[in-house]
Amino acid sequence: MLQTTTTAENMVKNFQETVKIYEQGKRYYDALKAVNNLVKDARKVQQTVLLVGEISDIYVNSFQKMLTDENYTPDELSAIASGYAKMLEESSAMLNEMKTVVTATGLSMTDKERMDVIDRVYRDVRNQRNLVRYYTNRNIGISYLRAKKKNDTQRVLDLYGTDNQRYW
Repeated sequence: MLQTTTTAENMVKNFQETVKIYEQGKRYYDALKAVNNLVKDARKVQQTVLLVGEISDIYVNSFQKMLTDENYTPDELSAIASGYAKMLEESSAMLNEMKTVVTATGLSMTDKERMDVIDRVYRDVRNQRNLVRYYTNRNIGISYLRAKKKNDTQRVLDLYGTDNQRYW
């Protein structure tokens, strides 16, 4: 029981830390929009920033719901949080790479080189967002299957939103 309590406490602390990182990231994204650089108006920069925000939203909103879902054990929630943390780290690294090419202190690059990096980072972040969606859907699907065995599917459907809100 002590092991489970410690795992749950660590998981909640990790989640709170992620929310803090998410809020810091939002401030960074707002600042990035104000960059006075040739590339600042590039649609893909804006879309990439929005995709990273979407990744964070999916994690924060879905994981909060998963924390209240009785179909997961504390160890499973810890593993799910770990998976999300890894994907958020990867997304953040991709965004930092883009930050290098769109800030005034960025490396000396031609506009074409900058746009090539922006295009690649955009594709990578879009793929990452799709991976986060898939990961979330699979985890919710596990809960749904467990609920089905208990004839409790309506609770899971209600927990994760209406038909219009569900992305799984």
